[in-house]
Amino acid sequence: MTPQADNPAPLRLHVPEPEVRPGGTPDFSSVKIAPAGSVRRPEVDANPEDIRDLAYSIIRVLNREGEAVGPWAGLLNDDDLAEGLKHMMTLRAFDARMLMAQRQGKTSFYMQHMGEEAVSCAFRRALLPGDMNFPTYRQAGLLIAGGYPMVDMMNQIFSNESDPLKGRQLPIMYSSKEHGFFSISGNLGTQFVQAVGWAMASAIKNDTRIAAGWIGDGSTAESDFHAALAFASTYRAPVVLNIVNNQWAISTFQGIARGGSGTFAARGLGFGLPSLRVDGNDYLAVHAVASWAVERARRNLGPTLIEYVTYRVGAHSTSDDPSAYRPKTESDAWPLGDPVIRLKNHLILRGRWSEERHKQAEAEILDTVISAQKEAERHGTLHAGGKPSVRDMFEGVYAEMPPHLRRQRQQAGV
Repeated sequence: MTPQADNPAPLRLHVPEPEVRPGGTPDFSSVKIAPAGSVRRPEVDANPEDIRDLAYSIIRVLNREGEAVGPWAGLLNDDDLAEGLKHMMTLRAFDARMLMAQRQGKTSFYMQHMGEEAVSCAFRRALLPGDMNFPTYRQAGLLIAGGYPMVDMMNQIFSNESDPLKGRQLPIMYSSKEHGFFSISGNLGTQFVQAVGWAMASAIKNDTRIAAGWIGDGSTAESDFHAALAFASTYRAPVVLNIVNNQWAISTFQGIARGGSGTFAARGLGFGLPSLRVDGNDYLAVHAVASWAVERARRNLGPTLIEYVTYRVGAHSTSDDPSAYRPKTESDAWPLGDPVIRLKNHLILRGRWSEERHKQAEAEILDTVISAQKEAERHGTLHAGGKPSVRDMFEGVYAEMPPHLRRQRQQAGV
């Protein structure tokens, strides 16, 4: 037997700490960025064992000069990219107006997408009608790029009489079957395994529709994340599993979810999944990688895990103050830049866009967003105007309303 020390040291837990606190100098030197165009593009039917390296690099298309380079470039034409730029600009303008509405007391809660617009807007372009997303609360770009009416989004945020969800969900927790946007789950992580289940059901029915699951870096610490990978890999479900690594969960940095100990994409390797990392602020790269994974799922080649390396510029939500836990200038130091500016510069370089056209588009988009807001506010806001009927609480819960709900509805006088 190994002798025991007479006075053993007390046991201690390790609590990860961010490298920089408020007041410090932002440091992203640990983020290893591959040169644009340098990461290979494997065939869609590649063996996951042969592409393990893609879980450790970062796929990029746009270089510092705004050029599209490398094997992942060339999937979208200039008109497609101009439309994508407008989608991101619309989401950013929408965010600004809704954040202002929350500060004015017109809604109780809001969550911005600042800095992450390319992830959801570009991914949506890779899907077909009927495909289903299981999103978190920061993928509204899926709806914007999919043509979902902004007025309906705002009605849901204001929980007014025209709220398509009848006041049953928190603001920004949209839902639209027709637009492939499954109801957002407030208990983060559950949507990941739900996406796998939906994809399995689609395959069982011999359907052609695929699913996409979404999760943040913090929620990869939830057990649902690992359960989703196990089921997806075992049954080769037609699903794309997306991790949006924006460096921060709510008030906690990614180290609490073991970020920095490896890449989030590499967690798929133990399940035999093809796993890729992509520059989440590069619209072209996001679309190219999404298209690769979507084609793989649709061709019955199984699931793909994608990590989008990006940065949450704003607060986690209107209930959060990021200045309490990170330097105020940290977003300025983020090495992958602003997705809107990067795509704008690329289109200017190609002669398809200009600074003047960009300002004109900003004004046109803002006018559209303000018009939608005025229309939504005609139906009410949090503290003024029309509200969903109390009767709506009892409807749509069961296919046939059971006696106890009928009694409760009668007691409520509705």
